[in-house]
Amino acid sequence: MKKNKRFNRRDFIQSSIRASLVVSVGGIGGLALKNSTGRDWVWQIDPFECNQCGRCATECVRNPSAVKCVHAYDICGYCDLCGGYFIPGAVKLDTGAENQLCPTAALIRKFIEEPYFEYEIDEDLCIGCAKCVKGCTSFGNGSLHLQIRHDLCRNCNECSIARVCPSKAIKRVPSDTPYMIKGSFTKTTDT
Repeated sequence: MKKNKRFNRRDFIQSSIRASLVVSVGGIGGLALKNSTGRDWVWQIDPFECNQCGRCATECVRNPSAVKCVHAYDICGYCDLCGGYFIPGAVKLDTGAENQLCPTAALIRKFIEEPYFEYEIDEDLCIGCAKCVKGCTSFGNGSLHLQIRHDLCRNCNECSIARVCPSKAIKRVPSDTPYMIKGSFTKTTDT
């Protein structure tokens, strides 16, 4: 004897809910697996696109900013008169605060031998204001530039600096991509 089971509305709704739950759990599991095996992405500044607007210091969600000055030593001229260190029209070429371009004294000048000086960045003092970068680019060889420190960056889904960057120099790149540093490569254009 066969039972004739009738399929009613209640059974249909219950089976639909079960199917929706299975699909949802499967979808969430799939997304979790994709995110765990996928590439990580980080924010970077292209030093060839940056126009030293100063927004990195004020727009970053971190205070001080995760953007820091980087010095490309291989292209530095070790100048006595460094455009990134001294304010334009400095009265004396010494380490006095009144002669320095950096508002936090993050750029440190060390004598090597006449007439050469080495310039180092104290990252703890650097706020990413780009004043030294602008001076070095305008009156020097451009060996100072900005970069986002990945160990300090919160890696926001939408970078607040990238959103307001007038030159669109901040881009998201795979985390295994090396930092873009002047002097270590020459920029190529995509064709």
